[in-house]
Amino acid sequence: MKKIVLSTLAALSIATVASAGDVKFYSDANGQVYTTAGEGRTEIKTPTPVFAKASKLEFSGLHYLGYTYKSTDDLKASDVTATGLTPPASDLKGTGTGKFEMRRNYVQVKAHFFDDPKSYARVTMDMTNVSGYNTVIVKYAYLYLNEVLPFTGVEFGQVHRPWIDYEEHNGWFYRSISKTMTEAGETADLSNSADLGVNFKTKTEYFTSEIGLFNGEGYHGDSTSNTGTGNSLEWRLTAAVLGGGKKHRHATKDTWLDASFWGQYNMKNGSNTDANGDTQSYKIYGLHAVYNMPSFLLSAQYIKAENDNKDTYNKNGNGYSVNGTVRLGSDNEYEVLARYDHWTAEKDNNDNLNRDNYIYGVAWAQNKNLKWLLTGQTSKNIDHGNQKGVVTQDYNAAMLTAEVKW
Repeated sequence: MKKIVLSTLAALSIATVASAGDVKFYSDANGQVYTTAGEGRTEIKTPTPVFAKASKLEFSGLHYLGYTYKSTDDLKASDVTATGLTPPASDLKGTGTGKFEMRRNYVQVKAHFFDDPKSYARVTMDMTNVSGYNTVIVKYAYLYLNEVLPFTGVEFGQVHRPWIDYEEHNGWFYRSISKTMTEAGETADLSNSADLGVNFKTKTEYFTSEIGLFNGEGYHGDSTSNTGTGNSLEWRLTAAVLGGGKKHRHATKDTWLDASFWGQYNMKNGSNTDANGDTQSYKIYGLHAVYNMPSFLLSAQYIKAENDNKDTYNKNGNGYSVNGTVRLGSDNEYEVLARYDHWTAEKDNNDNLNRDNYIYGVAWAQNKNLKWLLTGQTSKNIDHGNQKGVVTQDYNAAMLTAEVKW
């Protein structure tokens, strides 16, 4: 008993002195404490105090690091004329370029509340490349209150939009190499994953949903100008056919079968203006189904977008996406993946532009913190969609990616 008391007093003394300055302590096999290093002595590590008016602080990080080699195909000016777009002044020659990339770097902190640890405030910072510069932006910054309604919590602030985050955690687990078809510029390019607003999130065993009201322009868009005069009503309704809707799922351990209906009614969007400069509304509807088991995943969806703005191909059209994963190894640590997207962009004069996107490759989960991916991508399209007539060349890309979590 005496030794325990003395040891406790010594530990408290060390912690007090260490916090007062840069002082190091060492101990030998007998438990004797020293202030200098020596043979048979090991340094005593003392914790650094962190203070917050919260019951718990939760830190995490997610990083997408990689190398991409991209080669574009030759494009003749005459090939563009039939699309109704303005052709380039001369033929565009194919090129090949390779570069190292810091695609995304998320650092996040959650401050949990004393009275309800399932309620918290969250901030997620993202260091990414914007217009050629590495820039830190706020991805999420919101208050989450648990059980404001039966089985329902609410996010308030810069929050998740209902669809993309769900798909990335249940049907497409490779955001480090490509966005979902809904967000990808190579295909639909309809929406993004975060916005200022309010999002009600319901979870039960066999049904989950998210229903919210948002600015509509997304966290990349300018929602402060007077041009954006409407909000966006957005939703996701999901039937968890095999149950498990309340739990946090793990792709290599759990089995689920989900069917979802999701959409947006984006009213008077500030980034959606016609030839007269007037803001227009658009609607998006999506159907999605996914079946996952530890060794296999298959997911498919259909999306339709209807834009009141008839002067653009942007957010106007329909398409589908299919992706699958086969997992191998004793812990399902090896993966073979493939995805195909098809999008038909439409315009009021019945002009259609078809875009096809192929993704394929392999992945290896080295441990819980690190996954390696070796993948390829083939994009077949002429118009980029949101560039209103800018000609883009078809391309092939090879990517090496490190996905780091902590």
